Amino acid sequence: MTPYLSVVLPAYNEAKHIESNVIKVIDALSAEGLSFEVIVVDDGSPDHTHVAAIKAKARHPEVVRVVRYDKNKGKGNALICGASYAKGSVVAFLDADMDLHPVQLLPMLKTMDRDNVDVVIGSKRHPDSDVDYPKHRWVLSSVYFLFIRILFGLPLRDTQTGIKAYRRSVVESVFPRVLAKRFAFDIEVLAIAHAFGFSIKDAPIALRFGRSFSRIKLIDVYQTLCDTLAIFYRLRITRYYQRQKIMLGPKHPAALGSREVYEPDGEFLGRLND
Repeated sequence: MTPYLSVVLPAYNEAKHIESNVIKVIDALSAEGLSFEVIVVDDGSPDHTHVAAIKAKARHPEVVRVVRYDKNKGKGNALICGASYAKGSVVAFLDADMDLHPVQLLPMLKTMDRDNVDVVIGSKRHPDSDVDYPKHRWVLSSVYFLFIRILFGLPLRDTQTGIKAYRRSVVESVFPRVLAKRFAFDIEVLAIAHAFGFSIKDAPIALRFGRSFSRIKLIDVYQTLCDTLAIFYRLRITRYYQRQKIMLGPKHPAALGSREVYEPDGEFLGRLND
């Protein structure tokens, strides 16, 4: 049976937490009686992330899928790869560290159905959000989102929070065109979706400072700005996105070299034991 919801968890070096965090997702969604699948994408982790994820799969083989590839390619690539495996009519993305509890997906799904919108994203800046967020990050993000609003006219207050839900029509139309694989991935997806006429709404979240808030590196800020300007150039100048006709699936560049795994990779375990 085709699930209603596919939850994609991009994971990098999450061996210590991924099994228990997958179970958190399952418990939250099962309590609502939803039809769902959870897809863990191991983004080339050097630790045994996929092995830990397979332990969760062994406990819930009917709903857990594990996908991995050998080389780290970035969170955006992991999300596109996971979407290419997803079967649900709604595809949700959730950061694997669980700083955002998966139960927060439920009101977002209700908003999607009630308001008949195509994309619902969690927003730290929603007036009803309960957020403990470092002040220096808040200032930096304020400047960046003013920049985003000027460039793309997005009717949003936040784009980078790691919880989002998309209807399959958005996934199939937008994701094959996305080129950013790391920091500007969310901006590119939302800018294309907005340009293509899909409706987008933000939703309140509860968030506490945790493992996901690593120190900002200047090189990352620079790369994000460069990627954002490149997205503007492709969208407004060359109209690259409007001209592309790429299908999402196993042959998409983001999914090349990936494989769904059902047991620990023997070669990988051999390297761990060396």
